[in-house]
Amino acid sequence: MVSRNRIAMLVVFAAVLAAGGGYALTRGPAGGNVAMAQGAPAATPVEVAEVVSKTIVDWQRYSGRLEAIDRVDIRPLVSGTLTAVHFQDGSIVKKGDVLFTIDPRPYAAEVDRAAAALTAAKARASYTATELARGQRLLTDNAIARRDFEEKQNASREAAANLQGAQAALDYAKLNLGYTRIEAPVAGRVSRAEVTVGNVVAAGATSVPLTTLVSVSKMYASFDVDEQTFLKYVNPARNGRAGSVPVELGLANEDGYSRTGYVQSVDNRLDATSGTIRVRAEFDNTDGSLLPGLYARVRLGGSDPRSAVLIDERAIGTDQDKRYVLVLDDKNHAVYRQVKLGANQEGLRVVDSGLAAGERIVVNGLQRIRPGDAVAPTVVPMVAAKAAPVKTAAAELK
Repeated sequence: MVSRNRIAMLVVFAAVLAAGGGYALTRGPAGGNVAMAQGAPAATPVEVAEVVSKTIVDWQRYSGRLEAIDRVDIRPLVSGTLTAVHFQDGSIVKKGDVLFTIDPRPYAAEVDRAAAALTAAKARASYTATELARGQRLLTDNAIARRDFEEKQNASREAAANLQGAQAALDYAKLNLGYTRIEAPVAGRVSRAEVTVGNVVAAGATSVPLTTLVSVSKMYASFDVDEQTFLKYVNPARNGRAGSVPVELGLANEDGYSRTGYVQSVDNRLDATSGTIRVRAEFDNTDGSLLPGLYARVRLGGSDPRSAVLIDERAIGTDQDKRYVLVLDDKNHAVYRQVKLGANQEGLRVVDSGLAAGERIVVNGLQRIRPGDAVAPTVVPMVAAKAAPVKTAAAELK
């Protein structure tokens, strides 16, 4: 009886020990769960976006300077004393507006003298013509010697020539009188007056300019393009469409490109030293904010529209001389992918090879993970970094 009780107690004790040991193995000490969790690290949270596909035009970027379409040095065509300046420095003038006045009195007197000489010449021509007609009648009647008739004939011819000379002298005198009013040959903006009232000015191409005048309604931007771009996009002999190549312009104080123009002309030779050729684009300047000599950022669009994949700049990593992105596979693991990059387009970067539209890539958190890591993705749209609005020169003045 005692043996049975002892055996029963031993069985119960063994069962309790087995249950306690199993619970201990399952439960473990207080830090057991932490150790097991550390053995399987949690997925790193990152932001991912799908690679987008858009139709783009390839743009080539250059820098240059603005040039006026018309630039005129205003010089006097007659000498004399400057009596008036009719413009404010830097003002806009129209074609034909009077800029300067030279004392017209000497030239008005010359016009009067030439007019008087013309009147005398007309009288002389009329008299000799009458004498010639009378001599012709007398010669017919044999009442005059042929020598006398020839003298009248020569006198008439001489008087006619003198009449033409007197008329030309009068026209020239009137022309010089008109030159005392110096007018704007083109519409545009004048510089300052280099000569003030009361000074004597000289005529001729070597004289000091009174002022300069530049057109403002349109403006040229001149820049040098490389040989490859010229041959592929700009060469008018190859594609016959130099005037249709689009060009965008941005100034030094602008973040983007505020004006659109077109290629107006291409130089006739390539500079062998630099391997470039000079191109000139034309832009409208209705607000007058463009001035000759300003620095110009130029974007030349030479290609036909094409489909391309674009990504956010934040998604691009650097591996020595390589560029890469981290692509997510079906199990949300980061996969290393080398890419070949193109130009910027509307804040996104063109990928020439290495990615396909629709693939998911890491756009935020690239530094927190490595290839092969599991991630917890949050899907965000593939948008460009928010850029400041384009500031124009006109806005800067407000």
